[in-house]
Amino acid sequence: MLSLSDSTHFALGLFSANCSSGLAVTTVPERWSGSWEDNLTAAQIADEAGLDFLLPIARWIGYGGETNFHEGVLEPVAWAAALLARTSNITVFATVHTAFNHPIVTAKQIATLDRIGGGRAGLNIVAGWNEPEYRAFGMELQSNHDDRYAFGQEWLDVVTKLWTEVAPFDFDGNFFHLKGVHSDPKPVNGRVPVLNAGASPQGRAFAAKNADFLFTPVQDFDHAAATVTDVRAAAETSDRSIGVLTLSHVVCRPTEQEALDYLEYYADTNADWQAVDNLMALQGLHAQSFSPEMLANFRPRFAAGHGSYPLVGTPDQIADSIEKLAASGLAGTTLAFVDYAAELPYFVDEVLPRLRQRGLRA
Repeated sequence: MLSLSDSTHFALGLFSANCSSGLAVTTVPERWSGSWEDNLTAAQIADEAGLDFLLPIARWIGYGGETNFHEGVLEPVAWAAALLARTSNITVFATVHTAFNHPIVTAKQIATLDRIGGGRAGLNIVAGWNEPEYRAFGMELQSNHDDRYAFGQEWLDVVTKLWTEVAPFDFDGNFFHLKGVHSDPKPVNGRVPVLNAGASPQGRAFAAKNADFLFTPVQDFDHAAATVTDVRAAAETSDRSIGVLTLSHVVCRPTEQEALDYLEYYADTNADWQAVDNLMALQGLHAQSFSPEMLANFRPRFAAGHGSYPLVGTPDQIADSIEKLAASGLAGTTLAFVDYAAELPYFVDEVLPRLRQRGLRA
């Protein structure tokens, strides 16, 4: 389970397995299906191996290109409910867009998930950035980042109040005007772990004030360390503690050359470059998750894993990289594979023991 209680334990989770192709923007035939059957297989491997969490993407429209990257996506709340019922120990997040989901509904959904999993549910809050999805919902994306997070703050205030207040209450804010609202059941432990993805100043400030974990991309080890320092300092002003998680894509093979060859095969020779460019354009216009400098240099990383940090090489090399990520102060990272179910067992068998030997995993 995902927790801040053990600072010596470097958390690992699977990210984006609920989406077709996962994080790999590729046309190779073995790319991840995103099917329910494959998700269940990968989740149960992760659960049995002692991984800490599963994190889905909430997506409603694909990114075009030959594969229409992320066209097929299992809805995160229903996905989380099913996986919580079929696993034993792992934390399962539901990713929720504040603009598309009413807080009264979300509060009850997440509490129900937590009851299904015996206290293993988590909430990943997305304040919104993908303009084509807003148009699909008949809504207008707020161009001002501050406005999106002001709405998100009030949204979370309502959810939190519904989890903690016993008696019905009224809520009269700038965005929500509610009368006699109440929600039961409550989460098992009063609330669930809250994760917020973001790299903009507004996103980091929101996470520092509200979240247990900030989920953000990193460029290198120095950038990771600077990010951790900044976010922790911001959280301390509110007398809070927060962990910082990043995202990684994994190509783990017995030899370095095998890993590099496979990376070139799926993320260069057979990359869906049109989808890559569409994704990067939208990220640059609206998301602010990646700086302009990162976007200018990260095209290969977007093909390989949606801009995530590369863990590419032998088990020893990947353990070395994870050890450096941990040394930077990060609390953990997500993992993504071209084929999660096929590649995760080798990672479990070869990399996890090395991490335990280095004192990075309990």
